Amino acid sequence: MNHVLKAYLEGRRSIPANALSEPGPDRQTMQKMLLMASRVPDHGKLAPWRFIVYGSDARQRIAEQLTQIALRNDRDMPEERLEQEKVRFLRAPAVIAVVSTAGAHPKIPEWEQVLSAGAVCLNLFMAANALGFAANWLTEWIAYDQDALGLLGVIEGERVAGFVYIGTPTMQATDRPRPDIDEITTWIE
Repeated sequence: MNHVLKAYLEGRRSIPANALSEPGPDRQTMQKMLLMASRVPDHGKLAPWRFIVYGSDARQRIAEQLTQIALRNDRDMPEERLEQEKVRFLRAPAVIAVVSTAGAHPKIPEWEQVLSAGAVCLNLFMAANALGFAANWLTEWIAYDQDALGLLGVIEGERVAGFVYIGTPTMQATDRPRPDIDEITTWIE
């Protein structure tokens, strides 16, 4: 067994998006990450997903506009949440959306296409780790708000599988409670 891979999978953890800082990956490194991320099970070779990479200028502009959308949705927003909204898209030096383009197909169930997009998110997360960065896979309200989706470059009929925030960790990863494997496993022999 590959001991490095075993150790990675046994210890894989997320770093909170707001604990990711510079340096982030450069364009060439992100290209490598995207290439690795795209190597997932894909029944029918449909590639039922796509990437949106947000540059730093775009993230600043989007952060300001998302704050306005959030305020429009909640006029009585507490100041603490308003401050969170202002930096939502600025928490890490790189943000990549994985967008599911799953749809009706005569042979490939939509559910399988959606699962493929989820696999892309995890592969992107692991590719970031493999190239020396930390990552966090999130959706949050922006993945479900129609005004936000338009702003983020998601078109009608698409869904956000996840936003993957990538950067250099400013903290040590901590573990969280994990499910008891015996409680979530059924053996049929």
